[in-house]
Amino acid sequence: MRIVAFATINCFSDVLEVGVTLNVVLPQVTKSQIGVASREPAGPPPLLYLLHGLSDDHSAWMRYTSIERYAAERGLAVVMPAVGRSFYADERTGHPYWTFVSEELPELVASFVNVTDDPAKTYVAGLSMGGYGTLKLALNHPQRYAAAASLSGVADIRGLLAAGEREQLFSRVFAGEIADSEDPLRLLAQADPATLPRLWIGCGTEDLLFDGNRRFAEQARAAGAEVTTDFPPGDHEWSLWDAQLPGVLDFLLDIAP
Repeated sequence: MRIVAFATINCFSDVLEVGVTLNVVLPQVTKSQIGVASREPAGPPPLLYLLHGLSDDHSAWMRYTSIERYAAERGLAVVMPAVGRSFYADERTGHPYWTFVSEELPELVASFVNVTDDPAKTYVAGLSMGGYGTLKLALNHPQRYAAAASLSGVADIRGLLAAGEREQLFSRVFAGEIADSEDPLRLLAQADPATLPRLWIGCGTEDLLFDGNRRFAEQARAAGAEVTTDFPPGDHEWSLWDAQLPGVLDFLLDIAP
């Protein structure tokens, strides 16, 4: 029988020059745990980087969803880093969180835990700000991931800035100007769709971010990317994301419904 072990890793980031915290879920084989579904492992487990939103930290997915149980059922390792309110960017006034997440984090994970190093079994997903980080990673480094999923992500960052949302935050993080490498829509327009990982785009229809997600999905499809969408009724809320999460994991792992 397979369950999961849960660990919190406190380590030092040379990039950030400060201690960082990661929550990690790892498959564990056992013969005596009651009430948990099982899947036998075949080598190091597949790996999901699961990114938090603006108001959250590394603990949010564990607190507000059943990610531990969902991962156990699928034999999936999950890494959940903390990046503050950085928008997964190298902050103009602050810290280089983009460099941390995109370059140093995979090295730290590989040094601490036994997980796959195969891009065909490596995935990234996130919600809200973490959905934005997911799209940035998938579009800037498509060769690293088999699939990516954005749950109510900030797909249209320039549109959000133009609408006057989070002005003080965007001033600190981006100095009020979004580079093309930080804009999922611009990155999508510049990408070779044949090189992109499979994409899952979801958002509640009552969400402020819905139009941006729908536009991103439409443009991705028009460009020839492989895109799956899920736009149910709902707002920017954990009840929606937890309900979507099992389907998201099955999509990432390419498990037929």
